[in-house]
Amino acid sequence: MINQDTISKIMETVRIEEVVGDFVSLKKRGTSLIGNCPFHNEKTPSFHVSVAKGIYKCFGCGKGGDSVHFIMDHEKYSYPEALKFLAQKYHIEVEETVQSPQNIEAQNARESLYIVSEFAAGFFANELWTGDQGRAIGLSYFKERGFREDIVKKFQLGYSPDVWDALIQHAVSAGHKEEYLEKTGLAIRNDKGKLYDRFRGRVMFPIHNFTGRIIGFGGRTLKTDKNVPKYVNSPESDIYHKSNVLYGLFHAKKAIRDTDNCYLVEGYADVLAAHQAGIENVVASSGTSLTTEQIRLIGRFTENVTILYDGDAAGIKASLRGLDMILEEGLNVKVVSFPDGHDPDSYMHHVGSGAFKKYIEEHRQDFILYKANILLKEAGTDPIKRAGIIRDIVESIAKIPDDIKASIFIKECSSLLQVEERILLSELNKIRMAKFRKSGAGNSGAGNSGLGSSGFQQQNQNQYQPYPDGPPDNLFEVPGAGAEAAEAAAAEESDLLQEQEVVRLLLAYGHELVSWDKIDNMYIGSFIMQNLADVSFTDPTCKIIIDTYNEEIENGHLPVASQFINNENRNIVELAITLSTSPYSLSENWYNKHNIYVRDESVNLKATVLGGIFHLKKGKVARMLADISKEIKAENDPVNLEILMQRFMFMKSVEREISKFLGTVILK
Repeated sequence: MINQDTISKIMETVRIEEVVGDFVSLKKRGTSLIGNCPFHNEKTPSFHVSVAKGIYKCFGCGKGGDSVHFIMDHEKYSYPEALKFLAQKYHIEVEETVQSPQNIEAQNARESLYIVSEFAAGFFANELWTGDQGRAIGLSYFKERGFREDIVKKFQLGYSPDVWDALIQHAVSAGHKEEYLEKTGLAIRNDKGKLYDRFRGRVMFPIHNFTGRIIGFGGRTLKTDKNVPKYVNSPESDIYHKSNVLYGLFHAKKAIRDTDNCYLVEGYADVLAAHQAGIENVVASSGTSLTTEQIRLIGRFTENVTILYDGDAAGIKASLRGLDMILEEGLNVKVVSFPDGHDPDSYMHHVGSGAFKKYIEEHRQDFILYKANILLKEAGTDPIKRAGIIRDIVESIAKIPDDIKASIFIKECSSLLQVEERILLSELNKIRMAKFRKSGAGNSGAGNSGLGSSGFQQQNQNQYQPYPDGPPDNLFEVPGAGAEAAEAAAAEESDLLQEQEVVRLLLAYGHELVSWDKIDNMYIGSFIMQNLADVSFTDPTCKIIIDTYNEEIENGHLPVASQFINNENRNIVELAITLSTSPYSLSENWYNKHNIYVRDESVNLKATVLGGIFHLKKGKVARMLADISKEIKAENDPVNLEILMQRFMFMKSVEREISKFLGTVILK
C-alpha cells in the first residue's frame, strides 16, 4: 500500500496537461486545452483540460477526473497502479507500507503479463549483444541491413536462440510462472503438454504500448525454408490487441505532434529505416490490414497522414481499397510511392538519409488524385473501365466528412477525369443519400440536400439525439394525467439543476472571503451553508457533498473543490468535475476587437450566490405548495382543511418574498 506522503507528493507534482498530452494532442482554446477524446470516437473536439484546476472533462461522453483517473481510465489501471505510473513519469520514489518482493510477478495477473514481457525483451536483447548465436546471426543481420547500433538499442531489438526452451528455462529460473509465458504467447504447449518457445531462431521486434510498456513481439526468421513463416507475431492477450496497436507509436507520438503529420508504413524495418533517416513521426500497421482503431490512434495527434508505399503495383492497388476508411475518419491523406522494387527501408539504404527525406517531400500527392492517376493508367482508353473508376473515385470523395474538402476534390477530379463537375456532384449526392437511407436515418420526406447532404448526415451521426431509440409512445399524448406526471418530472429536474448550481457555487467560490452589508469577512462556503440549514437536498450525490461540506465546517475545516474531485466515490468525482468545467469560454475578442464588455458572474458574487440560494429555495417552496394543494383537494375534514389553508397561505407569502427578491413576477 502506497503511503499518504508519497500520494501527496505525486498529486502535487503531476501536471494534467503533461499527463494527458502524452496521449492526446491538445490545442489551446480560451482558458482550456482541447482535443479529440481518447475514450470515444469523435471528429469535433469535446475533450477539455483545465490546467488551473488540474482536471479533464469530455462533454461528449462525460468522462472526467484528475491525472490519476485519466491513467486509470486510459490504461485500465487500478488506483495504486496509476499512482506508480505517475511516480515513474516524474521520478518520484514510491514508499509502500508493505514492500513487494523483488524479481517475482506482481499480485495482479495483468501486471504479471507486462512483467514477463519486459523480462523476455531483456532476455532477447541480451542474447543479441552477448550470446554466441545472437551476435553471429541476429546482430550480423541488422548490420547487414544497414541499421546502426543506436537504432537497434532504441527499439530494444533482440534475438531468440534457436533452442526449444531457452526463454522458458531462463524465465522459470528467475521466478516467472509458465502460465504467464503461455498467456502472453511467448511459449506454446503442444498436444503432449510440453512447453516450447514460440519465437526460437528469430530476430525480435518488441511492440510497445502507448506508454512504452512492452505488450507483444514480432519475430522474423532468417532461414530460407519456405515452409517456415517469415514473420510470427504475438497472439492476442489481455495486454495485446493488434487492432489497437501501431508499431513505433510510443517513439513517434511527440514527433507526430510537433510536425503535425504521421508517416504510415507497412513493416517494422520501414519504421527503423525512417528513424535512421531522422524521420521519427512514423508508425507501422505491422503487416496487418489497417483498422479503424489504429486510424483513431493517429487522429489523437494529427489530422494529416502520409502513406509510404513500396513500388509494387499490385500491392498499391490492394492497399487503395482499404484507405478510404482514413478519409471517413476525417483525416487528410497524402501518398508517397517509391520506385518499383523499393520499399521505404530498401530505398533509404539505397540513396541515403538526405536523399530519402528529400524524395518524400517532393513526391507527396493527395490520396484522391493519386488514386485517380493509378486507376486511370490501368483503365487506359476502355470507356467501361473508366466509368467504373470514376464511380470508385467519387465513392472515396463521398467518405470525406468535410464538405469544403470534398468540393475541392470534385473540382480537381473533374479536370483530371475530363468529366463535367455537375455530373460528379450528382453522382456524389446519389452515393451519400444512398448511404444515408441505408443507415436508417433517412425518411420519405428527405429532400435532395446537394453537396451539403454530408453535413446533414454528420449532424445525424454526431449531434445529440433526444430519443436515440425512437420517441416514447406518449410523446404526443393529450394533456391529462400524463401532463401532471410531466409537470412532476419537470419540477424534479428543476430541483436537481438548482441543487447542482448551489454545489457549483460552493466548489467555485466557497473559499473566498466577502464582506456584504452586515456580514464581515465571512467565507462564502460558510454563508451558503448557514442559509441552507432549512433546505433538504433530494439528489443523493448533491446531498453527500452538502453533508460532507457541512461536517467539514463544523470540524473547523473549509473544503476545497479538489477534495471532491479526488474523492473515492466516483459519482462525487464526476459531478464535481462536471460542475467545475464548461465547454465554453468567452473570447477575448469581445472586448479587444469589438469593445463589448460581458459581465462575469464573479464581478458581483453577492448577486450570484444569493441568486443560487433563493432560486433553490423558490423551487423547494413551489414543490411544497404543490403538495399542499393536493392535500387540500383530497381533504374533507373542515378543521384539517383550515390548517392546510393556513399553511398554504404562509408558504405563498414566503414564495412572494423570494420572488420579490429575485425580481420575478408570479402569474398565479
